[in-house]
Amino acid sequence: MRSPRRRAREFALQGLYQWQLTGQGAGAIGRDLAELEDHEAADRDFLDRELAGVIACADELRALLEPFADRKWVEVSPVERAILMMGGWELLRLPEVPYRVAINESIELAKRFGGTEGHRYVNGILDRVAAQLRPDEVAAGRTAERKPRQNAGRAPRAAPAKKADA
Repeated sequence: MRSPRRRAREFALQGLYQWQLTGQGAGAIGRDLAELEDHEAADRDFLDRELAGVIACADELRALLEPFADRKWVEVSPVERAILMMGGWELLRLPEVPYRVAINESIELAKRFGGTEGHRYVNGILDRVAAQLRPDEVAAGRTAERKPRQNAGRAPRAAPAKKADA
């Protein structure tokens, strides 16, 4: 079962796809989304904020994301473009969402809705955007990854017994 926040991201993705095709505003798209099945399972506040925020910041997000793309922005598929904009918006505007969460949620959306290797493309771009926008948070996360794991309360293993010389 997906969380209300994940459901909100899925609906936001659908809404951003619609926005790219029709140019409708966030309010009209939100009304359309409200008619979809399972809409009540989504975190409505987050959905509204994300949809309106991404649409309002579209030019800024394009300028942020496009330099990291390996092709022209218009050549990125509309699904991956919407996912990248959502992830970029969360990294840019939602400091309360850890960068790893923003990236991982974007990867999961790309796995579910994007092209075959879309999740790798999304991951590569958002990882570099996170390093640019949140360098301290990313550095702290990478330092934590390098620390050796502790044996959480376990007794150390005994060394193997040496064989006696015969």
